[in-house]
Amino acid sequence: MTDIEKLIEEVNRADSADGLLEAVENLADVGSETAIPTLIEVLGFNNPGAAVAAVEGLIKIGEPAVPHLLDSLDTYNYGARAWTIRAFAGIGDPAALDLLLKAAVSDFSQSVRRAAARGLGIIRWSKLPPEKVTAAQEEVLQTLFLATEDGEWIVRYAAIAGLHSLGDAIPERFLSAIASKFQELLCQETEMVVKARIQLALQKWLINN
Repeated sequence: MTDIEKLIEEVNRADSADGLLEAVENLADVGSETAIPTLIEVLGFNNPGAAVAAVEGLIKIGEPAVPHLLDSLDTYNYGARAWTIRAFAGIGDPAALDLLLKAAVSDFSQSVRRAAARGLGIIRWSKLPPEKVTAAQEEVLQTLFLATEDGEWIVRYAAIAGLHSLGDAIPERFLSAIASKFQELLCQETEMVVKARIQLALQKWLINN
């Protein structure tokens, strides 16, 4: 039995929440593609700590994990779906772009919408064909604008964070639209923590431009 197989076996044999967390952390730390199916399985367990470790491991593995995540997406288990979206967001592969766009505004779970909105801001645009980048960025921009109107403040906060990150990676012609949206939101937003996040984004842009 190889070392990675032993680590996978430790995950499968864990008989307590703490034991599972430790086993998943050890497996995730290796960053082996062989661990992908096991790490994905952990996303569906009722153990948030282990799920966080699994997400970090999948992000560490990166692109090779994306096809497996897409194939295993659980449409019924919203917890697993939320963790999967977080993994996609951390990896930033545009292969998951359509999924993130839909989830950010349509998923019934606020944790899924939040993760998707945040992830849309950190897509690795260099992985898309150059001729598709502008249209994709425009679609992300409009989706995040919609997400700023979400009924849950944590989703609106994530959308602001997503727009902030997006603004650091897109052409200047989009920045004025984002800045105008932020100014509009400052007048409408009732949650102080969201308003503070908007002000932070605007302040950093003023300093950097």
